[in-house]
Amino acid sequence: MKAIDLTRTFSASMPVFPGDRPTVLRKTEGGEADVVCYHLDTGMHVGTHIDAPLHMIPDGKKLSDIPIERFFARGHLIDARGKKEIDAVLLEGKDIQKGDCVLVYTGFDEKFAEPDFYTDYPVVTEEFAKRLVDLGVSFIGLDTPSPDTTPYAVHKILLSSDILIIEGLCNCKELTSVSSFEVIALPPKFEAEAGPVRVVARVG
Repeated sequence: MKAIDLTRTFSASMPVFPGDRPTVLRKTEGGEADVVCYHLDTGMHVGTHIDAPLHMIPDGKKLSDIPIERFFARGHLIDARGKKEIDAVLLEGKDIQKGDCVLVYTGFDEKFAEPDFYTDYPVVTEEFAKRLVDLGVSFIGLDTPSPDTTPYAVHKILLSSDILIIEGLCNCKELTSVSSFEVIALPPKFEAEAGPVRVVARVG
């Protein structure tokens, strides 16, 4: 069995959405000399993270409401490199079953540290999102900061149908030569609309 880590390292230097507060991850002062403790102050939508329905749907589910089984799924890679719009045609020929997950690989993760990472990313079309609803997938993951832009129609289509959204993936290129894989995406059990998530593809 091989494990491919699709998760960004969580650090205080991570870029955030324009207007969001910077992440604070610092070593606390005081205490016993040989004891190390860190303090974290962060928004939920930084680095590799997962959106639950509450993020866009009033009275939607929090992360803590999602059954643990939902975070394990057979994966399908959608190679969308070079595309500004990710359309439903890319799903054709894929044997996607109910409960599976779809990972969208654009290569945009390579721009993570650049100023336009949060402003000029590829987006998913509403038709693509509606097709995922029809297929009954468990979640979608992308190597971009979001599947769409304001007014976030794609977010609302997916989350209103209980499809979770993982944003900020990396290393998806390592899956381009893989025929089959399972995705494990485990977030903390936060009573919140989103949270950081460790995403791993298990191959073989």
